[in-house]
This record gives sequence, C-alpha cells and structure tokens, in this order.
Amino acid sequence: MRSLHHCPAPAKLNLFLHVTGRRADGYHLLQSVFQLIDRADLLHFDLREDHAIVRSTDVPGVPEDQDLIVRALRLLQAEYERRHGELPPGIEVAVEKILPMGGGLGGGSSDAATALMAANHLWQAGLTREELMALGLPLGADIPFFLFGQTAFAEGIGEALQPVQGPDCWYLVIEPGVAVPTPAIFSAPDLTRDTKPVRIADFSSSYLGAGSQVGFGKNDLQDVAMRLFPPVAEAVEWLSGYGDARMTGSGACVFCAFSSEEAADRVLASVPKHWLAWKAKSLEKHPLMKSLLQNQ
Repeated sequence: MRSLHHCPAPAKLNLFLHVTGRRADGYHLLQSVFQLIDRADLLHFDLREDHAIVRSTDVPGVPEDQDLIVRALRLLQAEYERRHGELPPGIEVAVEKILPMGGGLGGGSSDAATALMAANHLWQAGLTREELMALGLPLGADIPFFLFGQTAFAEGIGEALQPVQGPDCWYLVIEPGVAVPTPAIFSAPDLTRDTKPVRIADFSSSYLGAGSQVGFGKNDLQDVAMRLFPPVAEAVEWLSGYGDARMTGSGACVFCAFSSEEAADRVLASVPKHWLAWKAKSLEKHPLMKSLLQNQ
C-alpha cells in the first residue's frame, strides 16, 4: 500500500475541564472528559520515492516545519530508523482543513495523531497504540487522546486516560470568530487552579440521559477566556438561552448538547449570521479505530 486518502482527524469537546493544580515545571494538572465528534479535518497520505516529509497544501499561519503533522511524522521516521536500521520512504501529506485553529477542538493534535496512525500503517512500522501515544506526547498533551481513540476521562496534563461512557447526543458548536492562544489563558493570574478533584464515578453517576453528562462540572478556563475575548462571552451568553452552553478546551468554540438532531437543527437555524455554527454527532470511537488502530 502506497497511499491512504480521506483519513479523518476528528474534533474533540471537553465536556468539563477542571484545573486541579500546577506542577513544579509549570504545567497545569487537569481533569476532563474528552468527547470525539464527527466534525473532522481530512488528510491524504502518499509515499514518496525519497525520504522527505512534505506537506503539499498550505495551512495559513502554520509554517511547514512548525506543523504538528510534519513534526510527528519526523519523530516516527526517526523511531523507524532506530528500530529497523534504515529510513522509511518519505510521505507527502495533503490537508483539508475544516476545524478552526485556536478553537479548543484539538484540530492540530488530531491531525498529528491521524498522521501517526497512517504512517505507522503505510510504513508497517509496528508501533503499538501505546507507543504512538508516548511518541506524540512531547508534541502536545492532546495527541495521546486522539490515539487512545475513544471517550476518555483525562488526568495529569491530559495524558492519563481511562475509557468512560459519554452521552449519545448531538452538539451545536459556535465559532466566535477569534483564535484563543492557550498560553494567554493558562498564564492569567485569575485562572482557577485549585478545583477539588473528582472521580470517574462522579461523572458517570450524573448520566441520566442523552446529553445530561454535559451538565457535569464546568470549564475553569472559560471565565478567563470570556474576559479576554468578548466574542467568546457573547457566544456563551447567546447559546445559554438554549441549554448548558460552555466553552471547549481553552477556547474559542462554544457548544451545547441536544438530545436529537432535530433539536440541534432548530437552534442552528436561529444562530446569528455573524457566527459560523454547525452541528456534530458524538462518537464513541475514532473513525480510524477499526482500520488503523485495532491491531496496534
């Protein structure tokens, strides 16, 4: 096999996100539930005759050498060489970018995770899912989740993952039109950093029906993001008229859960035109879980 096309890199939502402390190295300790949804970037991979890692499409604002896709593939290429004593073929990657940058949806990390899955398969590199997760972690704390490939209760800096059942529901997501830089949120002096830790059972016991888990906890980053980026506050306030609206990740996207597609459609039709908004279905598993992750 010399190519893999139309490989999805799905978005995630943080159903809640608590900051429970801070490590000596400055990293924040978190608790969250990561939920995959069926909105995704699409990536296309073709092996090359040389050993180069090439991104063939432009991604505005992201130089090729800084792209998590390219950096992840170079790490895997080096690991392949260490294990096999030779370099694998190069790879050309084309990216259809659907997910916004700075939106809290994990798009860049998801792209990198899909790239690791695809290259591991094309190169027959033989890394297990756990080995891919460890390889990707230094590039971004969200990458292991996308390789984990299912709804997860996350702790640590986001890398300690346990499977958990999430709601079977539809989400309406608003893109407020701003990109929120994660460092600006985590460095804010008024960020809550001492939320009391919860247990998986606390989250699971709140499950009373489709979408109800989304009402569990809160996003500790949301108040800071709303203060620094008024469009986020505007979106939260508008969507709160239809349910428990909250921000995902460090922002900027805002979401609300609905028990049916019809209910999401009704609200989607009334979203003010100055926002980009869309609906998405919750996913239990990563779309590539069966084809690329099953035997890793």
